[in-house]
Amino acid sequence: MLSYAFMQRALIVGFLLGLIIPLMGVVVVNRHTSTIGDALSHASLAGIGLGLLTGMAPLAGSILMTVAGAFAIEFVRYRFPKNGDLATAMVMSAGVGLASLFSDLVPTAMKFESYLFGSILTISQEEVIFSVAISLMVFVLFFSLYYPLLYLSVDPNGARLTGMPTGLFDALFTALLAVTIAIAARTIGALMVSSLMILPVATALFFARSYRETVFLSMGFGVFLVIAGLVASYSLGLKPGGAIVVIGIVLFGLAWIISATLRQRPMPVEETMGPVTDVFESDK
Repeated sequence: MLSYAFMQRALIVGFLLGLIIPLMGVVVVNRHTSTIGDALSHASLAGIGLGLLTGMAPLAGSILMTVAGAFAIEFVRYRFPKNGDLATAMVMSAGVGLASLFSDLVPTAMKFESYLFGSILTISQEEVIFSVAISLMVFVLFFSLYYPLLYLSVDPNGARLTGMPTGLFDALFTALLAVTIAIAARTIGALMVSSLMILPVATALFFARSYRETVFLSMGFGVFLVIAGLVASYSLGLKPGGAIVVIGIVLFGLAWIISATLRQRPMPVEETMGPVTDVFESDK
């Protein structure tokens, strides 16, 4: 399996995506905005269709539409704070509509379909280089913003009162989230990205007792799911995105059983952390 260049490329990109996608998931789960992944993945699909239709690189179109969708969601959330889910639903609807329209217009429908559930056969060397560069950038920026993102996700009002530039940090995270979802469409599949964002975090919550543990367990589970899904895809001839999601659901079920056996229960991240000040001290 490793003797094939396409599998080497898929495993490299998959490993990095398995690290960075759950990182985004930890924050969105803690902010109670888990459905944003679905909305942006559909926006990503619309961008891919736009790229294929206009001759633009599909990845560039995906990033363009996903970033636009992400900032549209944040704008509506700030403008109408009590109706944040409205923005998510609007972007998801727009993404679905545009993706459906572009799929009818794209001459190579099969190529468009490969982005729905992922494909390990079509990753080029240039895409690997670009994905590695973007993944490393996201990874470095996430841990550079570790404490601001923690504070914003746990107590956004308190963060504003301290004078923290919350708008700047929100914008940076929104951009990171959008780019992460956009680059995952090729390997994971645009319709499967949100599952990889949520399932590792949900599984980690059965065992983690702090924000830091949640972050690192989520990354570990994410890498395991991607590698296992790609191996199953190669061995059984399955779509990689579907294989990753099914394995993730099985892993979540096993974690649930183990947790019940040990008389543990999954808790929201904010409950496991205690006061924010305690987390800052314990994470130093």
